[in-house]
Amino acid sequence: MTEATLDPEDNKIITLARAARARTGAAEGAAVRDETGRTYSATNVALPSLTLSALQVAVAMAVSSGAESLEAAALVTAGEGPSEADRAAVTDLGAKALFTAGPDGTLR
Repeated sequence: MTEATLDPEDNKIITLARAARARTGAAEGAAVRDETGRTYSATNVALPSLTLSALQVAVAMAVSSGAESLEAAALVTAGEGPSEADRAAVTDLGAKALFTAGPDGTLR
């Protein structure tokens, strides 16, 4: 699957994840889309007292805003990709798709 064959809404969350990462210079950017079509984008948090991945932050933002399920999630990273904890957080809300892309937006 390439960006050209993705649904426009899936391309949108990849673009939002890339923009969040670029805006802050973070290691990761993520975005999720909930059951109503609302999107949430985030970056990883790396503080001495709190460490969260970008996907964990995006999922937490969606849940704290009232989302009951996710349609899709995207992670943009130069690293390995989603951790097991990332996959679990997305799966907890029933996401049907988890896209991983490099910083240039190329799907992996």
